[in-house]
Amino acid sequence: QVQLVESGGGLVQPGGSLRLSCAASGTIFRFYDVGWYRQAPGKQRELVAALIRVGTTNYADSVKGRFTISRDNAKNTMYLQMNNLKLEDTAVYYCNIGLGGSNYWGQGTQVTVSS
Repeated sequence: QVQLVESGGGLVQPGGSLRLSCAASGTIFRFYDVGWYRQAPGKQRELVAALIRVGTTNYADSVKGRFTISRDNAKNTMYLQMNNLKLEDTAVYYCNIGLGGSNYWGQGTQVTVSS
């Protein structure tokens, strides 16, 4: 059974930083493409950052230059380093891993940016 457990969310002031982690179990993590999504109240879930196995990264325009996605296959863990956080980054953040027709989600972690 595949499980994704997220951690690292919280309350931070504008301009601050957070690092989200997502630990995977129950599967061979290194085979998967990985991504982070977020959903703000009243909005659709959107892709924030993706890391394809071959090393290609994609970022939403709104986070380019501020967020960095990475992974440690030895630890079965993926990360999202978020710097220079803005009020509009407030959302529930979800990790996702995908391979072919298989797709798995974390439970979500709240990130609140507020002064």
